[in-house]
Amino acid sequence: MRVRFIGLLLSLAVLAPGLALAKPGKGSFKVAPVLLPNSSPLVSFRLLFNVGSAADPKGKEGVAALTAALISGGGNRSMTYEEIVKTMYPMATSFGSQVDKEMTVFVGTTHLDNLQKYYGLVSESLLNPGWRPEDFSRIKEDAINFLKVNLRGNNDEELGKEALYNWIYESHPYGHHNTGTVQSLQKLTLDDVKEFYRNNYTRENFVLGLAGGYPGDFAKKVEADFTSRLPEGKAAQGSKLPEPEKIGGLKMRIIQKNTPGTAISFGFPIPVTRADPDWPALLLVQSFFGQHRSSNSYLYQRMRQTRGLNYGDYAYIEYFPGGMFQFQPDPNLARRQQIFQVWIRPVEPKNSLFALRIALYELRKLAEKGMSQADFEATRQFLTKNVASLTKTQSAQLGYALDSGFYGIGNFNDYVRDKLSRLTLDDVNKAIKKYLQADNVKIVAVTKDAEGFRNAILEGKASPIIYTAPMSKDVLEEDKVIESYKLSIDPKDVEIVSVDAVFQD
Repeated sequence: MRVRFIGLLLSLAVLAPGLALAKPGKGSFKVAPVLLPNSSPLVSFRLLFNVGSAADPKGKEGVAALTAALISGGGNRSMTYEEIVKTMYPMATSFGSQVDKEMTVFVGTTHLDNLQKYYGLVSESLLNPGWRPEDFSRIKEDAINFLKVNLRGNNDEELGKEALYNWIYESHPYGHHNTGTVQSLQKLTLDDVKEFYRNNYTRENFVLGLAGGYPGDFAKKVEADFTSRLPEGKAAQGSKLPEPEKIGGLKMRIIQKNTPGTAISFGFPIPVTRADPDWPALLLVQSFFGQHRSSNSYLYQRMRQTRGLNYGDYAYIEYFPGGMFQFQPDPNLARRQQIFQVWIRPVEPKNSLFALRIALYELRKLAEKGMSQADFEATRQFLTKNVASLTKTQSAQLGYALDSGFYGIGNFNDYVRDKLSRLTLDDVNKAIKKYLQADNVKIVAVTKDAEGFRNAILEGKASPIIYTAPMSKDVLEEDKVIESYKLSIDPKDVEIVSVDAVFQD
């Protein structure tokens, strides 16, 4: 579960992050504290635990998210949640949590004048949670409603993207939504949450992140408080992750839902994270092909700008939830495994098959032909400047520094700029050849007429786009090729599921 938070933030220069003692995916590792002292009157906290929903026990999916939500939204032993909110209100601050597969982070920012009071509130919530049954019931109900109402009912785009992740990582520790499943949440008890807390909120998993104008001895005090009061425990990242199941051919899951548009997401696993030498090359490819919310990216130009198919079309090499609500990804979603994903925002059902075809057609063309020198140079120039926008706030700087510790790459901005400056077009095109393809892909679509969409795909007939305005001869000629792009899908590899079954168990 991702709990939104509002805090006072300030743009400042980032200092060197803490050093990772070992890279992720290589066995047990421990990330050093990340301390970014400066002259700001604001102090930002990111209190991170290297544990997340991948550690949910079988049958208890969602317990990691419930635990974090109950800590940040359930009060401590001496104060109720309502009392904490009331106390924080005149301080113009708050305290929130975010849970992903391998990270849980607690975040907040306060003015230096309120530092001691604020720290007292958040540290007690983390180290001495209230565990009130009424808070647990409220937060559990919120989690169930998030899956049933927010994702299933109100958000076709996030529904499709998250369903794709679940499917790609089926029978894998990543193979359920961070919030859990409806069935598992209904069974979870307060004792399950307490047990998860005891087992995972440990010294070995804790990483202190602190930025701003805090007093010189404050970081030592925080570190001492947490290391003395948390049990020693084990590092959650010591366990080796299994590889996701290989995808053989095109496979499609169509979610039947009464909705006006058709949302499509497709992707496949890639063995590349920020810790890998090929990551900067794939970052550049992602930006060229489908930079999030960019009207200059290739897919956007081909699908929206030229043809007016939908609102936008994007590509990702890292998990990016909530993309329809924000322009930049959140930090502290670091993972040891990632997927390449294309997000086709909803299109009119009459053009949905054409939209899928053109996206796969363009991905295949990129995989076979690579990028041009001009596109390479333009994208590299854009990324070199754009990287600073990811860390323009003090809290974001802190978050990216913690992620850099997880991956063992040093300062994020410096790392990206340095690697981009050394990249060549040959490097990028080799990475494209090595990792990108359009033949072994899982596709998730959310649409009203699931049966009709399935039949149209399996029939293999041309699916001409229907325009509402005249188009140029060149576009119409290319459309003739795209509308007949072959989708080699075996009937047994196309399944229809009810929206009510998604995230259910």
